Amino acid sequence: MRLFATQGIAATTMEDIATAAPVSKRTLYAHFPAKEDLVIAQLNYLLDSGQTMLDTLARPDVPPRDRLLAMFTTPSWPDGIVRGCPFLQAATEHPDPSSPVHTFARDKKRLMLTLVTQLVADLGIADPHPLAEQLVTLSDGATTRAMVLNDPTYPRHARAAAELLLDHAPRT
Repeated sequence: MRLFATQGIAATTMEDIATAAPVSKRTLYAHFPAKEDLVIAQLNYLLDSGQTMLDTLARPDVPPRDRLLAMFTTPSWPDGIVRGCPFLQAATEHPDPSSPVHTFARDKKRLMLTLVTQLVADLGIADPHPLAEQLVTLSDGATTRAMVLNDPTYPRHARAAAELLLDHAPRT
């Protein structure tokens, strides 16, 4: 949902959403009893629409190394603003680790690590898990800095580090 991305989850009211939908608040609450339900539905929509890094990492038609390095590309929105990772944003705005939104975001970040670990293994890296953790950490950090600095080119720094890590990792 554009409102969550542009205004933030906490700052976006159910009234804002009902107006933008356009539906009544009553109808909105009938489908989404809590705002957290709507946030999770939005994140699921992003997953289903193929607009996340998880989709890029899972593409069998792209070589593993290219999929890994795609983590270091941060798109801008049509308005030119870098929004960052929706899962990191959702977890940040729902900081309680037991909240449904935070749990959902954590599960997707774990899935990202699983996909990256498999791709690193596909490259013949001897011990893929530590390198996968490093690459995911670099990606999340680069995405966050790109958002904070509003600089879609910022991840190039992390990509250079990722390329070095990939090039020098011990092979099986």
